[in-house]
Amino acid sequence: MIRTLSTLALTVFLTACGTSKMQESARTLGSIEKLDPRLDKLLPPGARLEILSEGHKWTEGPVWVPQGRFLLFSDIPPNRVFRWKEGEGARPYLQPSGYTGTKPRTAETDEPGSNGLVLDPQGRLVLCQHGDRRVARMNAPLDKPDARFVTLADRYMGKRLNSPNDAVFHSGGSLYFTDPPYGLEKRMEDPEKELDFQGVYRVTPGGELTLLTKEITRPNGIAFSPDEKKLYVASSDPDRAIWMVYDVKPGGMLANGKLFFDATKWVKTKKGLPDGLKVDVNGNLFATGPGGVLVFAPDGTHLGTINTGEKTANCAWGDDGATLYIAADMYLLRIRTGTKGKGF
Repeated sequence: MIRTLSTLALTVFLTACGTSKMQESARTLGSIEKLDPRLDKLLPPGARLEILSEGHKWTEGPVWVPQGRFLLFSDIPPNRVFRWKEGEGARPYLQPSGYTGTKPRTAETDEPGSNGLVLDPQGRLVLCQHGDRRVARMNAPLDKPDARFVTLADRYMGKRLNSPNDAVFHSGGSLYFTDPPYGLEKRMEDPEKELDFQGVYRVTPGGELTLLTKEITRPNGIAFSPDEKKLYVASSDPDRAIWMVYDVKPGGMLANGKLFFDATKWVKTKKGLPDGLKVDVNGNLFATGPGGVLVFAPDGTHLGTINTGEKTANCAWGDDGATLYIAADMYLLRIRTGTKGKGF
């Protein structure tokens, strides 16, 4: 069953952002595909996928900033973070965001900027920086952004990380993050790649970096269950497009990795791969992947999909916790839900 969303011809205004123009509107796109009646409680009939901003290169890493009531998101190729706020639209916020070096980045598919964004327990901005190959904290207040950073992790056993991609904080203060090769100019074949695997890591509040697993070929999105006893990790490998789930041991390490869902069969017919994901207060997963945002029950049942029609990278809860913001290729989107995100 597919609920098609109408397109509203409402007022459109343009905002100049550097050399590109971002379009703010109240238009909608996409559709909602319902596979299980339980989806109606999570995405009420009539919910619309609204376009908030467009014209970007590749949006990623949205994070809601409650103290300012605005959303931050990465636009990776131009090495920039944007701020979106109701009534103001999308504005440049931070540049450079992920690459602070001087060597020219010339690869046609290069992604040097920040990817995943997250707030630490003190409310400070932490960025997964592709070009600098590290996880770093912005060393400036959120209301006065500045491209000064404090490195949280950039090497494992003396070797440089690949390009940290997405991250999540545990309530105990440790940061968990993934490290695929997408920020390297030649990805897996890049001559500057120093590690022969792609890992999932933990950084303790004291700065200790631990490798949790290297069994996932392209670790990407990452999120905890509401009770933090489970950790979900997406793998954006087109040959094995999956989500894994792990038990989180009392000391913070992982155990008993299991396949949560396999979407490999859809890779050739739908846009996108398993990427960013978020969890609601009841443990349902909203996971970007082939087709858009796939909605899963905690038991792994695929309840339905928010079909964006675009390659969809990530999502984040915001506002009162019942709004899901979605980064999909050139777009920033949002949809109201019948549930609330973990942490609200």
